[in-house]
Amino acid sequence: MNLEQIIKNIIIQKAEPIGFDEFMNLALYYPAQGYYSGGVQKFGTKGDFITAPETSDLFGFCLAKQCAQVLSPTQNILEFGAGSGVLAAQILFELGRFNKLPSTYYILELSAELQHRQHHTISKVLPELIDRVVWLKTLPDNFSGVVIANEVLDAMPAKRLIKHDKGFYELGVDCQNNALVWQMLKRPYRNKKLPLPTKVLQGYTTEVNERAVAWVDALSQSIEQGVVLLIDYGMGRDEYFHPQRDEGTLRCYYQHKASDNPFEHVGAQDITTSVNFSDIADQALASGFAIAGYCTQAMFLISLGIEQYLLNEKDEHRRIALAQQVKQLVLPSAMGESFKVLALSKNAQVKLNGFQEQDLAYKL
Repeated sequence: MNLEQIIKNIIIQKAEPIGFDEFMNLALYYPAQGYYSGGVQKFGTKGDFITAPETSDLFGFCLAKQCAQVLSPTQNILEFGAGSGVLAAQILFELGRFNKLPSTYYILELSAELQHRQHHTISKVLPELIDRVVWLKTLPDNFSGVVIANEVLDAMPAKRLIKHDKGFYELGVDCQNNALVWQMLKRPYRNKKLPLPTKVLQGYTTEVNERAVAWVDALSQSIEQGVVLLIDYGMGRDEYFHPQRDEGTLRCYYQHKASDNPFEHVGAQDITTSVNFSDIADQALASGFAIAGYCTQAMFLISLGIEQYLLNEKDEHRRIALAQQVKQLVLPSAMGESFKVLALSKNAQVKLNGFQEQDLAYKL
């Protein structure tokens, strides 16, 4: 039975619509058939989208520079959802060059298929370091070091809301005439932790991510000391709830084509929503973190000297190729401004090098 039919059967058995976050969770993570739990290649030119580490090794090299600034010899790195394993390989390679390797490089990855792919990627490039990599399925206790989450928050199942009457209501998913359709749920949505816009028109649609803020809280409980680097596409609350963004941020990706229809290619397409970094920052502060910096991906990479890699490259053809990669990472029309970096710290007072050129934390 295909995943679409499985979801329809769940709705029919419940005899009522399910929340969009429940649908998104099933579509992305249902065992063996969900988008991230199945065996289809997701990353790179042969997948459905290209992440920053897939775009250029320089992304991981710059992140390694930031890690090197704060890592002590006994501390570790924890990467969430490491994708193809490319970012881990980039960071380990560059930290090896700096002689700043972590004791252990943990990867928290629930997908057995992705774990296998990550192991293959790292062992192929850095066979001498593969023994430092340890895979986890749950958060470690008393972690000390650097936590990296690149394009993790956007893949956490979100609720979809619509302005109706005097409040917001959840947009759930129903099965009608054997088709998956949107269906407004009956009770108003309320969550004091997640502020919603007040001056928007009827029908205004947006998203909130309760799971993402819960994840931040759980992360704080597991960290004894360290720095967290969250890299994702998103924005602060004012921009997120701009009156003109009246259809929300929901996007689906299938073979490099974007759409806003989550009910096609169920289990075969990525479903994502942008990150409300103000919500994340509010929860971080409430959970015991300090905000250590917030800026665009472009300014983060520039602060960490991405242009120096170009200047150091002697081979002209290689330098031209690197220049194109850098443009993809930093230009506003590409990833440079739509992606942001939010840094959190706990029991670690340090002025992070990645925010020397820009710190927009006051906008959160």
